[in-house]
Amino acid sequence: MGYVNGLKCKECGEKYDKLPIHVCELCFGPLEVDYDYEKIKEVVTKDSIEKGPPSIWRYKDLLPLDEEPKVGFHCGYTPLVKAENLGKELGLKNLYIKNDSVNHPTFSFKDRVVAIAVSKALEFGFDTVSCASTGNLANSVAAHAAEAGLKSYIFIPEDLEAGKIMGTLIYGAKLIRVKGSYDDVNRLCSEIGEGHKWAFVNINIRAYYGDGSKSYGYEIAEQLGWRTPDNVVVPVAGSSLITKIWKAFHEFEMLGLVDKVQTKVFAAQATGCSPVTTAIKAGEEFFKPVKPNTIAKSIAIGNPADGIYGIKTAKISGGYGEDVSDEEVVAGMKLLARTEGIFTETAGGVTVGVTKKLVEQGRIKPDETTVICITGNGLKTLEAINGTFPETDLIEPRLSSFEEKFSNNILV
Repeated sequence: MGYVNGLKCKECGEKYDKLPIHVCELCFGPLEVDYDYEKIKEVVTKDSIEKGPPSIWRYKDLLPLDEEPKVGFHCGYTPLVKAENLGKELGLKNLYIKNDSVNHPTFSFKDRVVAIAVSKALEFGFDTVSCASTGNLANSVAAHAAEAGLKSYIFIPEDLEAGKIMGTLIYGAKLIRVKGSYDDVNRLCSEIGEGHKWAFVNINIRAYYGDGSKSYGYEIAEQLGWRTPDNVVVPVAGSSLITKIWKAFHEFEMLGLVDKVQTKVFAAQATGCSPVTTAIKAGEEFFKPVKPNTIAKSIAIGNPADGIYGIKTAKISGGYGEDVSDEEVVAGMKLLARTEGIFTETAGGVTVGVTKKLVEQGRIKPDETTVICITGNGLKTLEAINGTFPETDLIEPRLSSFEEKFSNNILV
Protein backbone atom coordinates (compact mmCIF):
# COMPACT_ATOMS: atom_id res chain seq x y z
CA MET A 1 0.00 0.00 0.00
CA GLY A 2 0.98 3.64 -0.06
CA TYR A 3 0.64 6.34 -2.72
CA VAL A 4 2.84 9.02 -1.18
CA ASN A 5 5.54 10.62 -3.33
CA GLY A 6 7.00 12.59 -0.44
CA LEU A 7 6.40 16.01 1.09
CA LYS A 8 6.03 19.43 -0.49
CA CYS A 9 5.91 22.99 0.76
CA LYS A 10 2.44 24.56 0.81
CA GLU A 11 3.97 27.95 -0.03
CA CYS A 12 6.79 27.51 -2.55
CA GLY A 13 6.15 23.94 -3.75
CA GLU A 14 9.64 22.65 -2.92
CA LYS A 15 9.60 18.85 -2.67
CA TYR A 16 11.15 16.64 0.01
CA ASP A 17 11.59 12.95 0.70
CA LYS A 18 9.36 11.10 3.15
CA LEU A 19 11.04 12.21 6.37
CA PRO A 20 9.95 13.34 9.86
CA ILE A 21 10.20 17.04 8.97
CA HIS A 22 7.56 19.75 8.83
CA VAL A 23 9.13 23.03 7.70
CA CYS A 24 10.49 24.05 4.29
CA GLU A 25 14.21 24.81 4.34
CA LEU A 26 13.83 27.43 1.61
CA CYS A 27 10.87 29.58 2.72
CA PHE A 28 9.99 28.14 6.16
CA GLY A 29 6.50 27.29 4.95
CA PRO A 30 4.65 24.23 6.28
CA LEU A 31 5.09 20.90 4.54
CA GLU A 32 2.21 18.70 3.40
CA VAL A 33 1.95 15.20 1.98
CA ASP A 34 2.38 14.90 -1.79
CA TYR A 35 0.14 12.09 -3.13
CA ASP A 36 0.24 10.28 -6.45
CA TYR A 37 -3.37 10.96 -7.36
CA GLU A 38 -3.11 9.36 -10.80
CA LYS A 39 -2.35 6.01 -9.21
CA ILE A 40 -5.01 6.58 -6.55
CA LYS A 41 -7.61 7.08 -9.29
CA GLU A 42 -6.84 3.58 -10.53
CA VAL A 43 -7.70 1.88 -7.24
CA VAL A 44 -10.15 4.03 -5.26
CA THR A 45 -13.85 3.75 -6.07
CA LYS A 46 -17.08 3.96 -4.10
CA ASP A 47 -17.19 0.18 -4.13
CA SER A 48 -13.62 -0.23 -2.87
CA ILE A 49 -14.31 2.16 0.01
CA GLU A 50 -17.64 0.57 0.94
CA LYS A 51 -15.99 -2.85 1.10
CA GLY A 52 -13.38 -1.54 3.52
CA PRO A 53 -13.46 -1.83 7.31
CA PRO A 54 -15.81 0.42 9.34
CA SER A 55 -12.94 2.67 10.40
CA ILE A 56 -10.67 5.35 8.99
CA TRP A 57 -8.75 2.59 7.22
CA ARG A 58 -11.51 2.23 4.60
CA TYR A 59 -9.74 5.32 3.15
CA LYS A 60 -6.19 3.99 3.61
CA ASP A 61 -5.21 4.65 -0.01
CA LEU A 62 -5.83 8.35 0.65
CA LEU A 63 -3.84 8.41 3.88
CA PRO A 64 -0.06 8.88 4.26
CA LEU A 65 1.17 5.42 5.30
CA ASP A 66 3.62 3.24 3.37
CA GLU A 67 2.88 0.15 5.45
CA GLU A 68 -0.20 -1.37 7.01
CA PRO A 69 -1.53 0.60 10.02
CA LYS A 70 -0.19 -0.40 13.40
CA VAL A 71 -2.83 1.16 15.71
CA GLY A 72 -6.30 2.66 15.63
CA PHE A 73 -8.01 -0.29 13.97
CA HIS A 74 -11.42 0.72 15.34
CA CYS A 75 -11.00 4.48 14.99
CA GLY A 76 -13.43 6.55 12.97
CA TYR A 77 -16.60 5.83 11.00
CA THR A 78 -18.55 7.62 13.73
CA PRO A 79 -22.28 8.39 13.41
CA LEU A 80 -23.69 11.10 11.19
CA VAL A 81 -26.91 11.85 13.06
CA LYS A 82 -29.98 13.48 11.47
CA ALA A 83 -30.66 16.08 14.15
CA GLU A 84 -34.44 16.49 13.82
CA ASN A 85 -35.04 17.94 17.29
CA LEU A 86 -32.15 20.40 17.23
CA GLY A 87 -33.07 21.32 13.66
CA LYS A 88 -36.57 22.31 14.76
CA GLU A 89 -35.17 24.55 17.49
CA LEU A 90 -32.76 26.23 15.08
CA GLY A 91 -35.17 26.36 12.14
CA LEU A 92 -33.17 23.94 9.96
CA LYS A 93 -34.86 21.13 8.00
CA ASN A 94 -31.73 19.19 7.05
CA LEU A 95 -29.38 19.37 10.01
CA TYR A 96 -26.82 16.67 10.80
CA ILE A 97 -24.36 16.08 13.63
CA LYS A 98 -21.04 14.42 12.82
CA ASN A 99 -20.50 12.88 16.23
CA ASP A 100 -16.86 12.20 17.11
CA SER A 101 -17.69 12.36 20.81
CA VAL A 102 -17.94 8.57 20.53
CA ASN A 103 -14.73 8.05 18.55
CA HIS A 104 -12.54 5.12 19.61
CA PRO A 105 -10.60 4.95 21.88
CA THR A 106 -10.52 8.36 23.62
CA PHE A 107 -13.76 10.00 22.47
CA SER A 108 -12.48 12.81 20.24
CA PHE A 109 -11.57 13.38 16.61
CA LYS A 110 -7.91 13.44 17.68
CA ASP A 111 -7.94 9.64 17.57
CA ARG A 112 -8.01 9.95 13.78
CA VAL A 113 -4.85 12.02 13.50
CA VAL A 114 -2.98 10.12 16.21
CA ALA A 115 -3.70 6.74 14.62
CA ILE A 116 -1.87 8.08 11.56
CA ALA A 117 0.91 9.77 13.53
CA VAL A 118 1.77 6.76 15.70
CA SER A 119 1.64 4.38 12.74
CA LYS A 120 3.99 6.74 10.88
CA ALA A 121 6.27 7.07 13.91
CA LEU A 122 6.65 3.28 13.91
CA GLU A 123 7.47 3.34 10.19
CA PHE A 124 10.22 5.86 10.94
CA GLY A 125 11.57 3.73 13.80
CA PHE A 126 10.82 6.01 16.75
CA ASP A 127 10.46 4.44 20.19
CA THR A 128 8.96 7.52 21.88
CA VAL A 129 6.04 9.75 20.91
CA SER A 130 5.26 13.14 22.32
CA CYS A 131 3.00 16.16 21.85
CA ALA A 132 1.92 19.55 23.06
CA SER A 133 -1.78 19.37 23.83
CA THR A 134 -4.85 21.19 25.07
CA GLY A 135 -6.22 17.85 26.29
CA ASN A 136 -7.81 15.63 23.66
CA LEU A 137 -4.55 15.08 21.84
CA ALA A 138 -2.86 14.19 25.14
CA ASN A 139 -5.45 11.47 25.79
CA SER A 140 -5.12 10.06 22.29
CA VAL A 141 -1.33 10.05 22.09
CA ALA A 142 -1.10 8.31 25.46
CA ALA A 143 -3.66 5.66 24.46
CA HIS A 144 -2.19 4.91 21.03
CA ALA A 145 1.35 4.86 22.42
CA ALA A 146 0.21 2.24 24.93
CA GLU A 147 -1.37 0.21 22.14
CA ALA A 148 1.83 0.43 20.09
CA GLY A 149 4.14 -0.35 23.02
CA LEU A 150 5.87 3.03 22.74
CA LYS A 151 6.97 5.46 25.45
CA SER A 152 5.08 8.75 25.59
CA TYR A 153 5.83 12.20 26.98
CA ILE A 154 2.87 14.57 27.03
CA PHE A 155 3.12 18.33 27.63
CA ILE A 156 0.04 20.34 28.62
CA PRO A 157 -0.87 23.81 29.97
CA GLU A 158 -0.98 23.87 33.77
CA ASP A 159 -4.73 24.66 34.00
CA LEU A 160 -6.10 21.76 31.94
CA GLU A 161 -9.37 20.11 32.97
CA ALA A 162 -9.02 17.27 35.51
CA GLY A 163 -10.82 14.78 33.27
CA LYS A 164 -8.27 15.24 30.53
CA ILE A 165 -5.36 14.95 32.95
CA MET A 166 -6.66 11.66 34.37
CA GLY A 167 -7.57 10.55 30.85
CA THR A 168 -3.88 10.80 29.97
CA LEU A 169 -2.29 9.40 33.12
CA ILE A 170 -4.37 6.22 33.02
CA TYR A 171 -2.42 5.00 29.97
CA GLY A 172 0.93 5.20 31.72
CA ALA A 173 2.16 8.31 29.93
CA LYS A 174 4.66 10.72 31.43
CA LEU A 175 2.61 13.91 31.79
CA ILE A 176 4.35 17.27 32.22
CA ARG A 177 2.37 20.43 33.09
CA VAL A 178 3.84 23.68 31.81
CA LYS A 179 3.21 27.14 33.23
CA GLY A 180 1.48 29.17 30.54
CA SER A 181 -0.82 28.69 27.55
CA TYR A 182 -0.79 26.07 24.81
CA ASP A 183 1.36 28.36 22.69
CA ASP A 184 4.00 28.41 25.45
CA VAL A 185 3.83 24.61 25.63
CA ASN A 186 4.17 24.25 21.88
CA ARG A 187 7.21 26.52 21.71
CA LEU A 188 8.86 24.52 24.48
CA CYS A 189 8.17 21.25 22.67
CA SER A 190 9.79 22.62 19.50
CA GLU A 191 12.93 23.29 21.53
CA ILE A 192 12.84 19.90 23.26
CA GLY A 193 12.49 18.22 19.88
CA GLU A 194 15.86 19.59 18.81
CA GLY A 195 17.65 17.51 21.43
CA HIS A 196 15.50 14.38 21.68
CA LYS A 197 14.81 11.90 18.91
CA TRP A 198 11.11 11.68 19.65
CA ALA A 199 8.15 11.69 17.29
CA PHE A 200 6.32 14.90 18.22
CA VAL A 201 3.03 14.19 16.50
CA ASN A 202 2.09 17.84 15.99
CA ILE A 203 5.60 19.05 15.21
CA ASN A 204 8.03 16.84 13.25
CA ILE A 205 5.31 14.33 12.27
CA ARG A 206 2.72 17.08 11.68
CA ALA A 207 2.56 16.77 7.89
CA TYR A 208 1.40 13.16 8.18
CA TYR A 209 -0.60 13.58 11.39
CA GLY A 210 -2.79 16.34 9.95
CA ASP A 211 -4.02 14.21 7.07
CA GLY A 212 -5.80 11.91 9.50
CA SER A 213 -8.42 14.67 9.73
CA LYS A 214 -9.31 14.09 6.09
CA SER A 215 -11.16 10.95 7.19
CA TYR A 216 -13.66 13.17 9.02
CA GLY A 217 -14.56 14.84 5.72
CA TYR A 218 -14.57 11.58 3.77
CA GLU A 219 -17.07 10.11 6.21
CA ILE A 220 -19.40 13.11 6.01
CA ALA A 221 -19.56 12.82 2.22
CA GLU A 222 -19.96 9.04 2.19
CA GLN A 223 -22.57 9.01 4.96
CA LEU A 224 -24.60 11.69 3.18
CA GLY A 225 -24.93 9.31 0.24
CA TRP A 226 -21.81 10.39 -1.67
CA ARG A 227 -22.52 14.10 -1.64
CA THR A 228 -21.11 17.05 0.23
CA PRO A 229 -23.29 19.31 2.42
CA ASP A 230 -24.25 22.89 1.66
CA ASN A 231 -22.69 24.00 4.95
CA VAL A 232 -20.29 22.60 7.51
CA VAL A 233 -19.56 24.28 10.84
CA VAL A 234 -16.11 23.39 12.20
CA PRO A 235 -14.49 24.19 15.56
CA VAL A 236 -11.16 25.92 15.03
CA ALA A 237 -8.07 25.53 17.21
CA GLY A 238 -4.90 25.18 15.13
CA SER A 239 -7.05 25.29 11.95
CA SER A 240 -5.93 21.90 10.65
CA LEU A 241 -9.35 20.21 10.82
CA ILE A 242 -11.17 22.93 8.89
CA THR A 243 -8.62 22.81 6.06
CA LYS A 244 -8.53 19.00 5.91
CA ILE A 245 -12.32 18.64 5.70
CA TRP A 246 -12.22 21.02 2.75
CA LYS A 247 -9.35 19.07 1.21
CA ALA A 248 -11.19 15.77 1.68
CA PHE A 249 -14.28 17.04 -0.13
CA HIS A 250 -12.19 18.20 -3.08
CA GLU A 251 -10.20 14.98 -3.24
CA PHE A 252 -13.49 13.07 -3.52
CA GLU A 253 -14.58 15.47 -6.28
CA MET A 254 -11.30 14.95 -8.15
CA LEU A 255 -11.74 11.18 -7.88
CA GLY A 256 -15.28 11.40 -9.24
CA LEU A 257 -16.84 10.14 -6.01
CA VAL A 258 -18.98 13.26 -5.46
CA ASP A 259 -20.33 16.01 -7.69
CA LYS A 260 -18.88 19.51 -7.76
CA VAL A 261 -18.22 20.71 -4.22
CA GLN A 262 -20.23 23.79 -3.30
CA THR A 263 -19.93 23.51 0.47
CA LYS A 264 -19.61 26.67 2.52
CA VAL A 265 -17.18 26.15 5.40
CA PHE A 266 -17.79 28.08 8.61
CA ALA A 267 -15.14 28.55 11.30
CA ALA A 268 -16.31 28.45 14.93
CA GLN A 269 -14.35 29.76 17.91
CA ALA A 270 -14.90 30.94 21.46
CA THR A 271 -14.81 34.71 21.83
CA GLY A 272 -12.07 34.37 24.45
CA CYS A 273 -9.75 32.84 21.85
CA SER A 274 -10.87 33.83 18.37
CA PRO A 275 -7.90 34.93 16.24
CA VAL A 276 -9.21 33.18 13.12
CA THR A 277 -12.86 34.23 13.28
CA THR A 278 -11.89 37.79 14.23
CA ALA A 279 -9.76 38.00 11.09
CA ILE A 280 -12.50 36.50 8.92
CA LYS A 281 -15.11 38.96 10.20
CA ALA A 282 -12.71 41.85 9.60
CA GLY A 283 -11.96 40.68 6.06
CA GLU A 284 -8.29 40.18 6.88
CA GLU A 285 -5.98 37.54 5.34
CA PHE A 286 -3.85 37.26 8.46
CA PHE A 287 -4.71 36.89 12.14
CA LYS A 288 -3.34 38.54 15.23
CA PRO A 289 -2.23 36.12 17.96
CA VAL A 290 -4.16 36.39 21.21
CA LYS A 291 -3.85 35.19 24.80
CA PRO A 292 -6.58 32.57 25.40
CA ASN A 293 -9.25 33.28 28.01
CA THR A 294 -12.12 30.83 27.62
CA ILE A 295 -13.63 27.69 29.11
CA ALA A 296 -13.29 26.07 25.67
CA LYS A 297 -9.76 24.94 26.48
CA SER A 298 -9.59 22.20 23.82
CA ILE A 299 -9.63 24.85 21.08
CA ALA A 300 -7.81 27.60 23.00
CA ILE A 301 -4.84 28.15 20.70
CA GLY A 302 -3.98 31.82 20.43
CA ASN A 303 -1.38 31.47 17.67
CA PRO A 304 -2.77 28.72 15.39
CA ALA A 305 -0.21 27.01 13.17
CA ASP A 306 -2.57 26.81 10.20
CA GLY A 307 -4.55 29.93 11.01
CA ILE A 308 -4.00 31.66 7.67
CA TYR A 309 -5.18 28.53 5.87
CA GLY A 310 -8.28 28.37 8.06
CA ILE A 311 -9.09 31.96 7.11
CA LYS A 312 -8.49 31.16 3.45
CA THR A 313 -10.68 28.04 3.55
CA ALA A 314 -13.66 29.94 4.96
CA LYS A 315 -13.19 32.73 2.42
CA ILE A 316 -12.77 30.69 -0.78
CA SER A 317 -15.63 28.36 0.14
CA GLY A 318 -18.02 31.27 0.59
CA GLY A 319 -18.31 30.58 4.30
CA TYR A 320 -17.67 32.81 7.28
CA GLY A 321 -16.38 32.82 10.84
CA GLU A 322 -18.20 33.48 14.08
CA ASP A 323 -17.52 33.16 17.80
CA VAL A 324 -19.54 32.79 20.99
CA SER A 325 -19.13 33.76 24.63
CA ASP A 326 -18.49 31.23 27.38
CA GLU A 327 -22.13 31.55 28.43
CA GLU A 328 -23.20 30.69 24.89
CA VAL A 329 -20.79 27.73 24.90
CA VAL A 330 -22.52 26.24 27.93
CA ALA A 331 -25.93 26.99 26.42
CA GLY A 332 -24.87 25.16 23.24
CA MET A 333 -23.73 22.11 25.22
CA LYS A 334 -27.04 21.99 27.07
CA LEU A 335 -29.08 22.54 23.90
CA LEU A 336 -27.42 19.64 22.07
CA ALA A 337 -27.83 17.34 25.07
CA ARG A 338 -31.47 18.30 25.62
CA THR A 339 -32.50 17.94 21.97
CA GLU A 340 -30.34 15.09 20.63
CA GLY A 341 -29.05 13.26 23.70
CA ILE A 342 -25.44 14.03 22.78
CA PHE A 343 -23.13 15.26 25.54
CA THR A 344 -20.37 17.25 23.92
CA GLU A 345 -17.38 19.04 25.38
CA THR A 346 -16.98 22.80 25.20
CA ALA A 347 -15.77 22.76 21.57
CA GLY A 348 -19.12 21.23 20.59
CA GLY A 349 -20.90 23.93 22.55
CA VAL A 350 -18.97 26.39 20.39
CA THR A 351 -20.11 24.85 17.10
CA VAL A 352 -23.74 24.59 18.21
CA GLY A 353 -23.73 28.18 19.49
CA VAL A 354 -22.07 29.46 16.33
CA THR A 355 -24.54 27.57 14.14
CA LYS A 356 -27.39 29.29 15.99
CA LYS A 357 -25.80 32.67 15.31
CA LEU A 358 -25.21 31.88 11.63
CA VAL A 359 -28.87 30.91 11.21
CA GLU A 360 -29.98 34.14 12.90
CA GLN A 361 -27.68 36.10 10.57
CA GLY A 362 -29.20 34.40 7.52
CA ARG A 363 -25.88 32.85 6.48
CA ILE A 364 -27.31 29.31 6.81
CA LYS A 365 -30.69 28.82 5.12
CA PRO A 366 -33.48 26.58 6.47
CA ASP A 367 -33.61 24.17 3.50
CA GLU A 368 -29.85 23.72 3.11
CA THR A 369 -28.04 20.59 4.28
CA THR A 370 -25.88 21.58 7.23
CA VAL A 371 -23.38 19.50 9.21
CA ILE A 372 -22.24 20.53 12.69
CA CYS A 373 -18.90 19.02 13.72
CA ILE A 374 -18.89 17.62 17.26
CA THR A 375 -15.31 16.68 18.04
CA GLY A 376 -15.15 15.64 21.70
CA ASN A 377 -17.02 14.17 24.66
CA GLY A 378 -18.56 16.22 27.44
CA LEU A 379 -17.44 13.84 30.19
CA LYS A 380 -13.98 15.36 29.74
CA THR A 381 -15.06 18.91 30.58
CA LEU A 382 -17.48 18.64 33.50
CA GLU A 383 -15.97 21.79 35.05
CA ALA A 384 -17.63 23.87 32.32
CA ILE A 385 -21.13 23.02 33.53
CA ASN A 386 -20.50 22.71 37.27
CA GLY A 387 -22.83 25.05 39.14
CA THR A 388 -25.10 25.67 36.16
CA PHE A 389 -27.92 23.37 37.29
CA PRO A 390 -30.30 23.74 40.27
CA GLU A 391 -29.80 21.51 43.28
CA THR A 392 -31.31 18.06 42.80
CA ASP A 393 -34.39 16.98 44.76
CA LEU A 394 -34.06 14.63 47.74
CA ILE A 395 -36.95 12.53 49.00
CA GLU A 396 -37.51 9.86 51.63
CA PRO A 397 -37.69 6.24 50.40
CA ARG A 398 -41.47 6.33 50.66
CA LEU A 399 -44.20 6.73 48.04
CA SER A 400 -45.88 9.43 50.13
CA SER A 401 -42.70 11.53 50.05
CA PHE A 402 -42.62 11.39 46.26
CA GLU A 403 -46.36 12.04 45.85
CA GLU A 404 -46.28 15.01 48.22
CA LYS A 405 -43.58 16.80 46.22
CA PHE A 406 -45.01 15.71 42.87
CA SER A 407 -48.50 16.95 43.71
CA ASN A 408 -47.07 20.30 44.79
CA ASN A 409 -45.26 20.62 41.43
CA ILE A 410 -41.88 20.47 43.12
CA LEU A 411 -40.79 17.54 40.93
CA VAL A 412 -42.42 18.79 37.71
